[in-house]
Amino acid sequence: MNISSIVVRTSPEHMEEVIEGLRTSGLCDVYFHDERGRIIVTIEGENLDGEIKKVRAIQTMAHVLSAELTFSYSEEELLNAREHSENIKDSVPDALKDDTIDARDIPYGGNLK
Repeated sequence: MNISSIVVRTSPEHMEEVIEGLRTSGLCDVYFHDERGRIIVTIEGENLDGEIKKVRAIQTMAHVLSAELTFSYSEEELLNAREHSENIKDSVPDALKDDTIDARDIPYGGNLK
């Protein structure tokens, strides 16, 4: 499941019409708008392709000047990151896990540059 936020821009005189169109479209949830024509919405999709289709549909709505993705959350990315951190946990040297060892006593053989 992906969840993303989008900033939709319209002219102030078309604000209410665009907001109503967004609310009834079934594409997104409307959360905030200001007097300058900026509207914050969220979309959900099973995958990135589904989200892209929704963004493109919003971009083609009447009186929408732009609709740009600003933040995206992917459950799959979170699961992959958790799995990766579990996999590398075992590769951390014991000296780095021991709070009783002074960091200055740990030999370093890397390159700072």
